[in-house]
Amino acid sequence: MKLSEFDFKLASTRTAVHPAENRDESRLMIVHKDTGKIEHKQFKDIIKYFKEDDVLVLNDTKVFPARLYGQKEKTGAKIEVFLLRELNPELNLWDVLVDPARKIRVGNKLYFGDGELVAEVIDNTTSRGRTIRFIPEDNERDFHDIIQEYGETPLPKEIKRKVDKKDEERFQTVYAKNIGAVAAPAAGLHFTDIPVSYTHPDAADERSSVDLGGRRIIK
Repeated sequence: MKLSEFDFKLASTRTAVHPAENRDESRLMIVHKDTGKIEHKQFKDIIKYFKEDDVLVLNDTKVFPARLYGQKEKTGAKIEVFLLRELNPELNLWDVLVDPARKIRVGNKLYFGDGELVAEVIDNTTSRGRTIRFIPEDNERDFHDIIQEYGETPLPKEIKRKVDKKDEERFQTVYAKNIGAVAAPAAGLHFTDIPVSYTHPDAADERSSVDLGGRRIIK
């Protein structure tokens, strides 16, 4: 089996540009594996399908504003930097994706904001991948606070619009707590409260969570 076998074309008109006004009123498709029957519901109906011995595992990783827009030194060409993972906190060294990749080479300096944040390209990792070192103007300031100021919420690539203020909250689960993800765990975005309230009424008040962003497992 190849990964490409799971590819399918989805018309742009079938992609929601903005989330539903209420998280739990998003669409929910139910597939009954024993009969193949398909039902179309709202997410808040999911409680009807939990069983007493089911286990609900949550990904409580928290999304940070991983997309940065800036300009290249000398030419002023507009560039995009997408943060993937922090390699060395002390050196502010990050593994990133860049666009346009052909214009961003080892040794280049990238500027964000009005130059308060500078990054130097240290290495090429893939065709679009780079290792960069950030050089903040204020060395005393927590670097993650700087990212919060200059970064944008990373929307799914299928959503072709500019980020707005509401996205910071809506593309985050209500139970997120461990910063480390560059994309929201989509299935959890539809919960409106601590998910234990969605479980079977006879189930024990017990749940497990896993942080896929920071690779931590929490009991």
